[in-house]
Amino acid sequence: MILKSLSLVNYKNFESRSFNFNEKINCFVGNNGVGKTNILDAIYHLSFGKSYFNPVALQNIKHNEDFFVVNGDYEKEDKPEKIVISLKRGQKKVIKRNGKAYEKFSEHIGFLPLVIISPADRDLIIEGSSTRRKFIDSVISQSDKSYLSLLINYNKVLAQRNALLKYFALNHTFNADTLEVYNEQLTDYGTVIYEKRDAFLKAFIPIFKSRYEAISNGNEQVDLVYESHLYEANLLTLLKANINKDKALQYTNVGIHKDDLVFNIEEHPIKKFGSQGQQKSFLIALKLAQFDFIKSQSGVNPILLLDDIFDKLDEQRVAQIIKLVDDENFGQLFISDTHADRTEQAVKQVHQSYEIFKL
Repeated sequence: MILKSLSLVNYKNFESRSFNFNEKINCFVGNNGVGKTNILDAIYHLSFGKSYFNPVALQNIKHNEDFFVVNGDYEKEDKPEKIVISLKRGQKKVIKRNGKAYEKFSEHIGFLPLVIISPADRDLIIEGSSTRRKFIDSVISQSDKSYLSLLINYNKVLAQRNALLKYFALNHTFNADTLEVYNEQLTDYGTVIYEKRDAFLKAFIPIFKSRYEAISNGNEQVDLVYESHLYEANLLTLLKANINKDKALQYTNVGIHKDDLVFNIEEHPIKKFGSQGQQKSFLIALKLAQFDFIKSQSGVNPILLLDDIFDKLDEQRVAQIIKLVDDENFGQLFISDTHADRTEQAVKQVHQSYEIFKL
């Protein structure tokens, strides 16, 4: 799968800009603030229907403009594919594939597999569990269409159950039968989600460890540990056991919406005990494992975006990453960096064609 060309209108800092891309490596170089990351984000937008960096859709429209359009021309399995995403103030976002608008954005997820590696990934280490759950969910969703609808349904029932708990508290009342209906629905959806997450991580963790070993030359032991209430008991039992706490807090305290993924180095949390270089290597290994997993599921080389990849990594680790992508197993690569010479030096080591765009 190849992104052949990209055009932007009123997207972030770009009024109007077009690019024709190399089939292998494309580098965007220039000073901070010129829009290198925004181009990568536009490519991400075409795959996921949203920005990686700014979830508020309207804030992706250029200042003082009323709309944005992102247009990508792809070649997938020897067929041309045109994806257009547009948003006008006061209207809903529209995603079109070959001129036909999607009814549900979820139908588009997974069609253009993509992995991004960015300094913003550090949120996976420093932020709360919801960030890590989103990572798990985004990887599974790219290859499992049913997973996304399960999540949507689970979250809908969860919101209804929480609203009911608030209603009980506000009106000093309680109805066990009504609550039981939500408990059973949450259990039905939550159990399948838990099983899919557990199966995914059993397959994913060995890939991740292998990637980290390659980046770090095997100098450190790392691990991912999946934490879920559902390891303890089935969800229906847990919901019943926690009803007094739920009533007191007016919130559902157990379930797959509390799952977490613990990041360890040498059996200690990497957040506290990992250096900046180790943390960045950990995140890159995580994302390269994501690449491997999605490729194995879809049979397609995902597009790989490397945003500011050289920041905070020593030369040896950069060299290891460059070696990893000097391989036919990788497809199209997009890199952003502030130093043109450093980027060119790095990509010259890779025996692939490349294009450098100076912004």
